[in-house]
Amino acid sequence: MIVRDRPSGFRLFFIFRGSVLSQIWGALLVNIILAIVVTLSHGDIYSKKITLTAIPFTLIGLPLAIFLGFRNNATYDRYCEGRKLWGEIVLQSRNFSRQCLSLIENFNPIRADHRLEDVRVRMIYRAIAFSHALRHLLRDTDARSDLKSLLAPSEWQQSAQVTNIPDFLMHQMGSDLRLCLSEKWIDACLAASVDSTMSSMTAAAAACERIKSTPIPFSYTLMLHRTAYLYCFLLPFGLVDTIGFMTPFVVGIVAYTFFGLDALGDEIEEPFGIAPNDLALNAICRSIEINLRESVGEDHGLVPLAPIDYCLM
Repeated sequence: MIVRDRPSGFRLFFIFRGSVLSQIWGALLVNIILAIVVTLSHGDIYSKKITLTAIPFTLIGLPLAIFLGFRNNATYDRYCEGRKLWGEIVLQSRNFSRQCLSLIENFNPIRADHRLEDVRVRMIYRAIAFSHALRHLLRDTDARSDLKSLLAPSEWQQSAQVTNIPDFLMHQMGSDLRLCLSEKWIDACLAASVDSTMSSMTAAAAACERIKSTPIPFSYTLMLHRTAYLYCFLLPFGLVDTIGFMTPFVVGIVAYTFFGLDALGDEIEEPFGIAPNDLALNAICRSIEINLRESVGEDHGLVPLAPIDYCLM
């Protein structure tokens, strides 16, 4: 996620970090070169004049801009929903920690260094592991290195045998909640509240998986992609007889807009990745870990992640 002050004035034209220009510069350069060639040849190819007026580009450009806007709205909705779901995970993780510490009765004091023996601390550390595991699941990366210090050795080894580690951790927390009930460390009505919080975390995780596994239909994206490129590459032939030497400048601006909207839609369609404009899941998980470790009184030494070159991961 790009985190920086809003630029103003002339600085807008010199900002590269966070811009989609790094993704489209090749196609944009080819388009501008083509426009220069068309301008110098006045639209002639092998002594054959390519005659196009502005009318076809007006008819195509308006619906193309509308459909690109619709698609980008749809992708931004996915991005916003993903952020809301991770906000829900942050909220429910804090609630879960509070409920474990205040509702589960245990006469022993809370000690973070006894997290494997104390069921309350063990469950809170699983909640930290849950956020890390979900992040790795959404990014198709290996979660085991982040989970090793948070789980019991046997539990950590079991996690290597499952495909959905967040779901596995929820089952383990459910088993511990059942243990608390059987040992009468928590009343049944209070256990229902803890279970409801766990269910909310599971629901948020499942919704994140839904976003990841259900992209915008490829045929819709492909049609817009092809139309935008055809429009921009044919545009010089329609403008050269009207605006002459200004054709490359106008074509460059139009192509930057259409190529940029197309690339931006592709980037934020999958909000859980590691691209500069994706969600800062590393920072969110670090925040959850700091909050929950502090709730059990651990001197963790962790600090919130800060942007590097304006990019917060």
